[in-house]
Amino acid sequence: MAPKLKPGDGRTRSSVQILVVVCLCCFFYVLGVWQRSGFGKGDRLALAVEKSGAECEVVSNLNFETHHGDEAGVGDDSKPKTIKPCQPKYTDYTPCQDQKRAMTFPRENMNYRERHCPPEDEKLHCLIPAPKGYVTPFPWPKSRDYVPYANAPYKALTVEKAIQNWIQYEGNVFRFPGGGTQFPQGADKYIDQLASVIPIENGTVRTALDTGCGVASWGAYLWSRNVIAMSFAPRDSHEAQVQFALERGVPAVIGVLGTIKMPYASRSFDMAHCSRCLIPWGSNDGMYLKEVDRVLRPGGYWILSGPPINWRTNYRAWERTKEDLEEEQGKIEEIAKLLCWEKRYEKGEIAIWQKRVNTNACQSREDDSRVNFCKASEINDVWYKKMQACITPYPDASDSDEVAGGKLKPFPERLYAVPPRIASGSIPGVSVESYQEDNSQWKKHVHAYKKINKLLDTGRYRNIMDMNAGLGGFAAAIENPKLWTMNVVPTIAEKDTLGAIAERGLIGIYHDWCEGFSTYPRTYDLIHANRVFSLYREKCNAKDILIEMDRILRPEGAVIFRDKVDVLIMVRKIVSGMRWDTKMVDHEDGPLVPEKILVAVKQYWVAGGNSTSLQ
Repeated sequence: MAPKLKPGDGRTRSSVQILVVVCLCCFFYVLGVWQRSGFGKGDRLALAVEKSGAECEVVSNLNFETHHGDEAGVGDDSKPKTIKPCQPKYTDYTPCQDQKRAMTFPRENMNYRERHCPPEDEKLHCLIPAPKGYVTPFPWPKSRDYVPYANAPYKALTVEKAIQNWIQYEGNVFRFPGGGTQFPQGADKYIDQLASVIPIENGTVRTALDTGCGVASWGAYLWSRNVIAMSFAPRDSHEAQVQFALERGVPAVIGVLGTIKMPYASRSFDMAHCSRCLIPWGSNDGMYLKEVDRVLRPGGYWILSGPPINWRTNYRAWERTKEDLEEEQGKIEEIAKLLCWEKRYEKGEIAIWQKRVNTNACQSREDDSRVNFCKASEINDVWYKKMQACITPYPDASDSDEVAGGKLKPFPERLYAVPPRIASGSIPGVSVESYQEDNSQWKKHVHAYKKINKLLDTGRYRNIMDMNAGLGGFAAAIENPKLWTMNVVPTIAEKDTLGAIAERGLIGIYHDWCEGFSTYPRTYDLIHANRVFSLYREKCNAKDILIEMDRILRPEGAVIFRDKVDVLIMVRKIVSGMRWDTKMVDHEDGPLVPEKILVAVKQYWVAGGNSTSLQ
């Protein structure tokens, strides 16, 4: 027999049912909000970090200070695959400028000194060791003048360039007196001479290109005048010249004017320089000079110092005939006229030309049969593209005084002024408003970074790289006289922003991260990787990119990754086998934001340790 209902039992049961339904509704509502917020998928890890006291502001157990011990950081509980060190013979390995591979390519037009990257089956899948005795470079500005011998133990230049004051060996350091082949009395006096013609001091000239830079003393001494130079030289018989430049804290890459275009956007530099750089400017229909014109801004300057300038006086010292040198200078003068450059100065062994601000003064060349204009659509299409002996057309200008492509503000005002390429709508998808919003976001991000790593703007990090620079917002926000940033625009990036970065008074380069970067090992103190691994997720192996990052990062250097949490978990698992200490940190807006920050420090270790070497 069923039990009898007592008075009020029906109402109680109904109330319980209603309460259960309400609770279920609330539960599914909260679940829906949780799913829509993106929280989850590894966010429990972020909450655990937060609860343990490692908030966005501070990462307490990562040591950003330099030291020479194998102190352990926070590791992953899983067991990642260990990536072993390469043999000591690879200490200065440059994958795309390998000397043995270079010798298999034609020598004509310096083709063999250009980038020739290894095929997949020849790539090294090991970590490049630092040489024994490696130490942290001196801080700037001391690094301009001194480099520890153990970091780049090559004495050849101290003998070969002894009378030119390039470099001297003193005990356990190299000293750089600031001399050069064309300025044995020092770069400062040489720059003073240039400044009598070129407005170097007032911020009008901010970015410079040094072709065939040697140990980059010209760029090193321009720094005190608030001019930043992109220097390049090949990896050739002058062993380690670019390595010395970067050890000094001067921007430089391995490069050469050969058969392919330079990896820079058009109109990137206010000034270009050749100091006895041995580039045959008059050959190949002036192809190399026309390539310099492509990257030189309207109104910019080109400096030629050394042969053939002043050949009448120096032909014997140069061991060349008068006729040969006269012909070479004649070709250079002729090409400069076709380019519509005006010669502004010639004294001693220095000549200076200025590029016209627009085409109004160049009407005579329109009917010249020798003039062949490049296609406007191809002037920034440079990655592995053949250099051509064509002239880059100027952007349109409405009157004779207007600077083609837009006049730039003097630096530092230029840093946050709207770049002309953005103001004119030349970059699809980028407006003035989105540019300004991007700047605001990066100021906020960098403020958060400085709370995570309090050494960020103290001078601890001099050479900085942004692997996916966007509009240059990170570099602008971190701008400081103690550091410089190499802004890399990936060749697969959705928007070509390198020209706008240059218009901000910053330096940058195109690069494909599926390949090795054109630099020596251990040349960057800090690497910033914003959504790099999301960008390349379907393009190439993440491990290869991380091994390359390890190659170019100094021992005890730092990395800041910013990406989706699932991507960063994958990255952290790989680098846990690379002798890196890591910590996941929440986005500055809190743990519910699916984008996270992974900070890492590379441990100090050198060749000849206990680990088994590969390759």
